Amino acid sequence: MSIESTNPATGEVVGTFDETSSGDREAHLERAVETFDEWSETSIEHRQQLLSAAADILRENSEEYAELMTEEMGKPIGQARDEVEKCAWVCDYYAEHAAEHLDDEVIASEPEARTLLSYEPLGPILAIMPWNFPFWQVFRFAAPNLAAGNVGLLKHASNVPGCARAIEDVFREAGFPEGAFTTLLISSSEIDEVIEDDRIAGVTITGSDGAGRSVAETAGSQLKKNVLELGGSDPFVVLEDAPMDKTVETAVQARLINNGQSCIAAKRFVVVDEVYDEFLERFVEEMDAQTVGDPMDEETDIGPQAREDLAEELHEQVEETLDQGGECRLGGEPMDRDGAFYPPTVLTDVPENAPADQEELFGPVATVFRVPDEEAAIEKANDTRFGLGASVWTEDLERGERVARQFESGMAFVNELVKSDPRLPFGGVKDSGYGRELARDGIREFVNRKTIWVQGDAGEETEMVE
Repeated sequence: MSIESTNPATGEVVGTFDETSSGDREAHLERAVETFDEWSETSIEHRQQLLSAAADILRENSEEYAELMTEEMGKPIGQARDEVEKCAWVCDYYAEHAAEHLDDEVIASEPEARTLLSYEPLGPILAIMPWNFPFWQVFRFAAPNLAAGNVGLLKHASNVPGCARAIEDVFREAGFPEGAFTTLLISSSEIDEVIEDDRIAGVTITGSDGAGRSVAETAGSQLKKNVLELGGSDPFVVLEDAPMDKTVETAVQARLINNGQSCIAAKRFVVVDEVYDEFLERFVEEMDAQTVGDPMDEETDIGPQAREDLAEELHEQVEETLDQGGECRLGGEPMDRDGAFYPPTVLTDVPENAPADQEELFGPVATVFRVPDEEAAIEKANDTRFGLGASVWTEDLERGERVARQFESGMAFVNELVKSDPRLPFGGVKDSGYGRELARDGIREFVNRKTIWVQGDAGEETEMVE
C-alpha cells in the first residue's frame, strides 16, 4: 500500500510513499525499546548538543523544508519559513534549558532525611500529529521528549508524509541514534493497536476532540499517560477602549494565519456595542483586502485549505449557519478556481447553537458577535465547550488582566494574539484537552516524578507519616 501527497493548490500528486508494513512496524517498536535503554542513560548534556545540531540543520535547509510544507498542505511560503525557524527555536530552548528543568528538586521533610523529586524518562512515546503545522507540532513534542531521554514514534497526518520523512531525517542527520525518532506511515485504524502495545509508554495527540476522546479511551484502558491538545474556538474580545488600529490589524492576522487553519486562531470576535459598528466595518474591509492565491507566491496572504474535503466541510458549516438566520458580510461562497480555496468570510447575527456559534470553523471564516458590555462579553467568550486560548483588547491593562483571569481557557492574552512560545506552557481545558506542552511543564509530562527519601540516621527508628 502507498500514500499519495497532493498539492491542495493544484490537485497534483507530488509524492508517493510506501506505508509502514506490519513487519516493519514491529521492527520499529523493538528498535525503539532497544534505543531507549541506551538513550535514557546518555548524559543530558549530550542530548542537548544533538538538539543544537538539529536546530542548525533546520536553519541550513529552511527553504527546502518550507517549500515542502507549502507543497503538501498549502501554507503561505513566508509562514512556512517562520515555522521552520520556530522549530529551530524550540530545539535551541531545550538545548539550553532541559537540564535545569529536569534537575532533582530537593524538598525539605524530616531533619535527618534528604527528600527529593527525580525526573526520569518513561520510554517510547507515540505522537499523533496533525497536518496544519506539519513541522512545528512535531518538534514541540520531539524536542522536550528527546531531551528528557524518551524516544519518539510519529504517526503523522496522511496528507503530509513528506514532512514526516523529512523530520525523521533531521534527527538522523543531527546524530540521534537509530530508533530515537521514527516515523510510522500507518493508517488511523492501526493507532489503537500501537497504543495498546506494551512497548509504548505514553501517547500524545494534537487533533480534533473526537480523535482525542478515542485516543484517551484507548490509552486509559491501558493505564498509559496521555496528553491531549485538541480543538479551539478562541474568543477575541474587543472592549470599548480597545486600541482600534492594532486591534483590527491583529484580528485579521489572528483569524487568517495558516489559511485560518489553526487551533488557536481567533474564531469568535466578541465586540461590545459601543465600538461594534466601527470594528465590523474596518474588519470586513481588511479581510476583503487579503490576497488569496498561490501559496508559493510571496505576495499571497491566504493559500488553499489543506484538502478539498476540508473546504467542503467548512462551506457546509457556513451554509448551515446562514440557513439558521446568520448574515454573511463577506465571502461565503467557494472560489471559482482550481484548488481547495475558500475566501475570507465574515458572519454576523449568528443564532445560538448554529455551527459558527458552537463548532470550530477550521478555515478563514470569522464570526462577529455584538454584546452590550464587558460582563456579557466574558459570558459569551466562555459560552463554548472549548477552552484553548482567548484574548481581550483594552487600553486599561489592569482591566485586561482582570478579564483574562475570567476566561475559561488554558491561555489568555491581553492586547496580543494567542500564540505558542517555547518558554510558556501550552494547552487547554474543557474539550480542548489536558496536559501541557513546551516550557518546563512540557518536558515534565512524560517523565516519572520519582520521590526519593534518603534517611540520614539509620540507627534510630523514625515515625513515618503518610
